Amino acid sequence: MKVLILGATGSIGTAVAAEMAGHGHQVLALARSDASAVALKSKGYQIQRGDLRQPDEWAAAIREVDAVIQVAATFGDDMEEVDRGVITALIAAAGASQRPIRFIHTGGCWLYGATGDEVAVEGSPFNTIPAFQWAVYTADILLASPAFSTAIIHPAMVYHRGGGVLADYLDGAKAGGRIDLWGPASTRWPLIHRDDLAVAYRLLVESPDLTGHFNASAQTGVAIGDIASAISARFGVTPDFEFLDIASAVAEHGSWAEGMFLDQQMACPRLLRETEWRAKITDFRLSDLFDEQ
Repeated sequence: MKVLILGATGSIGTAVAAEMAGHGHQVLALARSDASAVALKSKGYQIQRGDLRQPDEWAAAIREVDAVIQVAATFGDDMEEVDRGVITALIAAAGASQRPIRFIHTGGCWLYGATGDEVAVEGSPFNTIPAFQWAVYTADILLASPAFSTAIIHPAMVYHRGGGVLADYLDGAKAGGRIDLWGPASTRWPLIHRDDLAVAYRLLVESPDLTGHFNASAQTGVAIGDIASAISARFGVTPDFEFLDIASAVAEHGSWAEGMFLDQQMACPRLLRETEWRAKITDFRLSDLFDEQ
């Protein structure tokens, strides 16, 4: 299959592009800058020059591919505007297609809101934080479009060797132990390694009859205090916790930061039931997270 990947240089997209190429698929990667184009081309990917904020200039590329994977986001005040613009342009460009194009769009665990002691599964109601309410509407638009065969994937909090969502914890431990926690130490995060997540994207691309919402989670919910303590212990330091508050975090990072404070648990029974996906890394402490110590 030839697959257009939006966000192939990002934290998740890097792994998704490598997974797709590693299983014989042709990757067409959107590249905004010369540097991105060079980096992506060096990996053997085909390049589609373009900017997410100007989708009309490159959306016609969708007519050349079998599938699209959207893993790009600006995480700025224009997130909704940019994503909606991309989707609108792609639907218009695909309108003359003879067959539905496979489309994998990225939602996220934050769409479920705080779950507390409940475990969010596919089919659980969304209780989205305000900064991401648009993502639910976008999913509805894609799922209703006859131009696409759409699956929406909702990743847990994603980590990898470079840190990902756990980068601040790694940096704090390496610097001697001070770690800023996003809320109380008891706050739970569902977790997934990006390499396992990339496999989920590939399997869904390869299964165009599977539509609707799919979660992707390897650990249902781990207390952030336990995460920080385990990382500190791995580096032989005593953790010194500083507790951030929502108002300060939002003021510094933007409204999306509210998601970091959600106490969540999430599982993926539909993904497990309807695909061959199984997480290889089921405990962040046993991952490659510490390889660069």
